[in-house]
Amino acid sequence: MVPIAKLPQPTWTDRTRRLAIWCGILATALLLWVAGGLPASEPLARLGTQLQGPVTIFLGIFIEALPFLLAGVLASSAIRLFVSSAQVRRLSPRSPIFAALAGSLLGLAFPVCECGSVPTARRLLAKGAPLPLGIAFVLAAPAVNPVVIASTWVAFGGRPEIVIGRVVLTVLIAAAVGLALGAGPRPHELLAPADQPHDDAHDHDHDHSGAGRLRAILEHASEEFFEMGRYLVLGALIAATLQTVIPRSTLLALGQGPVVSAIALMALAVVLSICSTVDAFVALAFASSFLPGALLAFLVFGPMVDIKSVLMFSTTFRRRTVALMVLLTFQMTLLAAVIINLYLR
Repeated sequence: MVPIAKLPQPTWTDRTRRLAIWCGILATALLLWVAGGLPASEPLARLGTQLQGPVTIFLGIFIEALPFLLAGVLASSAIRLFVSSAQVRRLSPRSPIFAALAGSLLGLAFPVCECGSVPTARRLLAKGAPLPLGIAFVLAAPAVNPVVIASTWVAFGGRPEIVIGRVVLTVLIAAAVGLALGAGPRPHELLAPADQPHDDAHDHDHDHSGAGRLRAILEHASEEFFEMGRYLVLGALIAATLQTVIPRSTLLALGQGPVVSAIALMALAVVLSICSTVDAFVALAFASSFLPGALLAFLVFGPMVDIKSVLMFSTTFRRRTVALMVLLTFQMTLLAAVIINLYLR
């Protein structure tokens, strides 16, 4: 196994962090003003009315994903500070096949959505976890975790095949993509260029009292939160713009037939970019008019590949690697959906 130790780490000065916080507060206040439709002068009122739709969508995506991003960076910080590279390498499977399978099931222990899986996987890779495990984890963890499984069961309680199909397909596709991309002889070439020393150089430079550990976790988590948060904001803005520009009816009108219906709901999942904890309830709205394979394509592909998660992938993987991850995931999900629509409905 080739340890993957050097990954880019966020570098935020105190001044930059304070500036970012104040900019975020001002931007949030402005967005809430627009979304709330508060009274203003006539030109501003007209502008607020025009922006109210996309701003509301943006806030919905952002607020929905924010707690899970926070959970992910806290888990990442805890791994960075209190788990050594030797422990990660010792616990990681040596076989690429078992590493990919382990990564696709690791979300059961780290219940994070797509916004939290990337910082957690980045830290595991920095500690020496095999690349197939890291790739499979970022793809599978948003759907294969207790919270999402429970929400899917509640939404489709009368159709357990949807719940089981979502978990099984996600595990198989994530493991296959992780194995296909991560089992090569030079896995480090698939990662984003390193600009920081080995992560272990900082593992034991902290006060080991309870207060010292808590402070260290919060310091590292805040740095990574701002690093990943900008991609969440950008992804939410793009998703909100697309939802405003592209009518949902245009996509749904294409949803006839075993192939086109799957592609339509996969495209809709990317455009909506909603959190995996609630996407089952959105899919339920299409259950009466779409084939089962198309529903599963929405539930499997959406948590793996949406706008904000693809942008976050680029913090850990090279752009070529991200493109291959998206392409392979799309092909495998579409193939599975078409087979289900043709033979298993």
